[in-house]
Amino acid sequence: MKRVVIFFMFIQILLNGQEVKAAPTISYNIELLNWKEVNQILPKYTKFTVMDVETGKKFKVQRRAGSHHADVQPLTSKDTKIMKRIYGGEWSWKRRAIIVIHKEQWIAGSMHGMPHGAGALANNFPGHFCIHFYGSTTHRTNSMDLSHMLMVLKASGKLNQYLAKANPYEVIDAYVAGLKQQDARITSQASMQKINWKPILEKVENIRISRMELLPAEDLTEEISLDVPIEIDWFIKNRGRQTFRGDIHLVRFSPIDAWKVDSQVFLKENNLH
Repeated sequence: MKRVVIFFMFIQILLNGQEVKAAPTISYNIELLNWKEVNQILPKYTKFTVMDVETGKKFKVQRRAGSHHADVQPLTSKDTKIMKRIYGGEWSWKRRAIIVIHKEQWIAGSMHGMPHGAGALANNFPGHFCIHFYGSTTHRTNSMDLSHMLMVLKASGKLNQYLAKANPYEVIDAYVAGLKQQDARITSQASMQKINWKPILEKVENIRISRMELLPAEDLTEEISLDVPIEIDWFIKNRGRQTFRGDIHLVRFSPIDAWKVDSQVFLKENNLH
């Protein structure tokens, strides 16, 4: 796969007039490798380092099992503490973009942060957690988990490239996944407007699409504006379950440009902006 070179630094950016600290980026060749290849590079009992893309924090793990993806455990109690700090002090199923560092290779991946199942190391971690790579699957399906896929693409620097070629329904799926995972980079890259996402994402406890009406692909060839009928179930902090039935409006500047979600309208209709 083509390698991506990103520069490691902390920078200050201006977003909607508010100064915020950007996530750290990394100065190294990051590889987007298929799970079949990674499965050979990181066989059972391999020890390697996990680096969280957003925070730059690193901890060591060991692969213990897994055939569709890697089942891993933090190596020591210190590594467990670092991992838990990455998740804000609470274990979570939320996906996060990571880089797996093994010898001279840096490989794009995605992890969740919920201990489950069996564990064998003296590390104060009650079980194991899962790391996914491009092409890896969950135990229940034969396809990639969408949120894991987006995080792998984010870690590799190819998220924009994916969204630039995505059809409007794939853009909506990515946008909703970004809301679910509370990931500002995914939502911002699928959004038409620049939004201060942090206070919005902090309110989203869960979200899922229960219905979305699709048009034939040939009907979209020349369109630059589209209203997609959709039904969404939300769980909003301090508000409980909410249901949205309506349209998501998407636009693009020309038939060869990327589709973007009109966030301003969608968030306003859901009392989030």
